[in-house]
Amino acid sequence: MNRPIQVIVTIFLLFLIFIFYLSTSVDTQDVEVGFSPGRVAKDIVLMAIKEAKTSIDIAIYSFTSKQIALALIKAQQKGINIRVVVDNKSNSRKYTAVTYLTNHCVPVKFNNKYIIMHNKFMIIDSHSIETGSFNYTKNAASHNAENVIYLRNRPDITKKYTQEFNRLWNEAIYKKPIC
Repeated sequence: MNRPIQVIVTIFLLFLIFIFYLSTSVDTQDVEVGFSPGRVAKDIVLMAIKEAKTSIDIAIYSFTSKQIALALIKAQQKGINIRVVVDNKSNSRKYTAVTYLTNHCVPVKFNNKYIIMHNKFMIIDSHSIETGSFNYTKNAASHNAENVIYLRNRPDITKKYTQEFNRLWNEAIYKKPIC
């Protein structure tokens, strides 16, 4: 093989290696997986909230985590639009994270259309989704075997979750007026 063709083949192979490396590293960074008990699942939820730039929509069955509620309040104070729809029965006690959110003017609706509204997902900026079996509770983080998966930059998947969130949101009711 003559010298110019060797150079071209070498450059082409290096280019393919670079593209392969780039594609595998992006895929790894765009997916986070965590399990409980332990901190990993909750830390992924908190990371997703921190990464939000414009909006966070949450559909959650049970929500008592003070740390997640505080992170949402902090995000709201930075101008991020937040909406939360929760299961009516699971979140109707007097002192819950949901009560804390409504007292801080976060729009929260209660869904009572089903025996249980058992969803657990968060939509970040209309392009990333956190989902899994993980409830936003201390028991989920400390005692239960639960899971979280966070998919960044997946508007194709997020679009489907957004449609479902909006359906749940539209059929739910406010128990307390928004500030």
